[in-house]
Amino acid sequence: MEHRTLGRTDLKVSAICLGTMTYGEQNTEADGHAQMDLALDHGVNFFDTAELYSIPPKAETQGATERIIGSWFAARGNRSRVVLATKAIGRSQNTWFRADGSEGRINRAQLTEALEGSLKRLQTDYIDLYQLHWPDRPTKFNANPAIFDLKDYEPATDETSIGEQLEILDGFVRAGKVRHLGLSNESAYGTMRFLNEAERHGLARVQSNQNTYSLVSRTFEVALAEIAMREGVGLLAYSPLAQGYLSGKYQDGKLPQGSRKQLFDRMQRYEGPGSSEAVDAYLALAGELGLDPAQMALAFVTARPFVTSTIIGATSMEQLRTNLGSIEIKVTPELEARINAIHMVHQNPCP
Repeated sequence: MEHRTLGRTDLKVSAICLGTMTYGEQNTEADGHAQMDLALDHGVNFFDTAELYSIPPKAETQGATERIIGSWFAARGNRSRVVLATKAIGRSQNTWFRADGSEGRINRAQLTEALEGSLKRLQTDYIDLYQLHWPDRPTKFNANPAIFDLKDYEPATDETSIGEQLEILDGFVRAGKVRHLGLSNESAYGTMRFLNEAERHGLARVQSNQNTYSLVSRTFEVALAEIAMREGVGLLAYSPLAQGYLSGKYQDGKLPQGSRKQLFDRMQRYEGPGSSEAVDAYLALAGELGLDPAQMALAFVTARPFVTSTIIGATSMEQLRTNLGSIEIKVTPELEARINAIHMVHQNPCP
């Protein structure tokens, strides 16, 4: 397993990160423990979770994933072997995250409650990478990213400024409860604002940005990749398999029993115009070259110079082993050229 430097820190994280959002919904506690054991045995030292999880988000299972990871730490006694990342929610109309029933916001009271809750569930006294799951301000994260609408950017009356958010997070770092800071679903504007506030006021710097990136969603390359390369805020790529579409399991209308689409039907991001044609083209390429399509898709993401780690998820041990095996696939210049040729015809159908 290759290990890479997280941002401008001294932490080395595996080029593959274990995503855990299925624990507590599609996966039991025993399943989660087995997956974490296998990942660690394969050199994966980087695990990602969130106070939101498990997925799909609902009050009944909120925090379940962190509790499963916490019970694994307690049972194995191996907290020091894992670089642990978790996330606090951003602006949300959901009211089950906070004890007083407030809608989700990024402010001092809510961030403090979020952090303390995560620490308790995870059975640890520190988080290696604490991330804001999505912004407090209205952004395209909450709207159709392919269509511009001015109202998507209208400031909310109760926004917490990025400077104030960073001051709060910096306090967590100074208190020793958080080692490093990260963003998620953040724009180029937001990322640079966090960096500027850190530089101007001597505050903790953000070290990563967890955004979607896959063969069918390469919009990160437009602006955020330059920030990653020049500013050391690398990508933690989520949905690198387009929620399973790039594995081929949904091709030609297939609907595997127990799959996320069959259980929850929350896949619309990957079912828009042009998506099936793009997926079919990549699956055909993998077939032509004798490659497992999931491994080809993951290897492409991992090989990007702006990617710090590719977040993989699985509901079965077989899927997990396949995904872990992607680290052995080399993206040759010839393979890259074939992939880019498809991309030129089917550009970002799933932004």
